[in-house]
Amino acid sequence: MSTYFKDGQYTKQSEMKISVDDRGYYFGDGVYEVIKVYNSELFTAREHLERLVQSANKIKISLPYTVDQFIDIANELIASNQITVGHIYIQVTRGAAPRAHQFPGTEVMPVVVAYAVSNPRPVQAITNGVALKSVEDVRWLRCDIKSLNLLGNVLAKQEAHEADCVEALLHRNGTVTEGSSSNMFGVKNGVIYTHPATNLILNGITRQVVLKLCKEQGIEVVEESFSLEESMDMDEFFFTSTTAEITPVTSIDGKLISKGEPGLVTLKLQEAFTLEIPLILAGK
Repeated sequence: MSTYFKDGQYTKQSEMKISVDDRGYYFGDGVYEVIKVYNSELFTAREHLERLVQSANKIKISLPYTVDQFIDIANELIASNQITVGHIYIQVTRGAAPRAHQFPGTEVMPVVVAYAVSNPRPVQAITNGVALKSVEDVRWLRCDIKSLNLLGNVLAKQEAHEADCVEALLHRNGTVTEGSSSNMFGVKNGVIYTHPATNLILNGITRQVVLKLCKEQGIEVVEESFSLEESMDMDEFFFTSTTAEITPVTSIDGKLISKGEPGLVTLKLQEAFTLEIPLILAGK
C-alpha cells in the first residue's frame, strides 16, 4: 500500500484524512507541483520547488518547509514506495477553516500533502506524435501561478479527449497561449516559436530545459505569441511538460503537421533531452 506524506507525518493512503473545511476543497485555495523521477532520482527538483515557493508567495501562503526539506520528503517517498520511473505530487493549501472567502487567521496552518506515483515514460506518444484540438482559453489571467484552480484546464482537456485528441491547444481570441497541461512550440524554417513567459502561461520547467537545450544546440528561439492560423502552417509542432517530456504534434484540428510525423528539429531536441536526464541527475 502506498505511503503518503501529510503535515510532517508519513502514513498509508488508506489512513489519509483531509478536512471538509480544507480551503483547497472549498476554493481551490492552494498550489502544487509535479516532479519527475527517473532511475529513482528527482529530475529538476530544485527548479520545481523554487516555482512552488513563487506560486505560494503570489497567493500569500507561507510554506512550512524549505526547498531542501521538500526534497528530503520527496526522496523519502521515492524510497518508501520503491519508485523507479514516475513522479512526485506535492500540494499545499491555505489550511482548514470554516468557509469564508477571506483568509483565515494566522493560527490556521497550511496543509501539505505529497505522494509518489510509478508511471513509465510516454514512449508511444513521444515516438509517434499526437493530435491536438484547438480550444478557446477561458481561464483566469494568472496562469503563471500553478494553482489548484484547474477547472478551465479540465474542460479544455475533456473537449480534446472527446475529439480523440491527446491535448488541447489553447488560444485567446486566436492567439495561442499553451496547452491544458503543457507548453506549446511551433517550428518554422528551423526557428522555434513559443509564447513568452507572461501571466498568460505557466513557465514550465521542461519548457525552460528545452530553451536551454536550444541555446546549446544553436537553435534559434523567438519567444513571442503566434496565431492559431499560424500554428496550422508550422513546419513542426510539439509540446512539453513534466510527464509528456517533448511530445511531437502530428495534427491540429485534423490538419497534418510535418506530414503527420515528428520533425527533424523536434527529434534533435528529444535526443538532447534524453542525454540531459543523466547529466541533471548527476548534478552536472
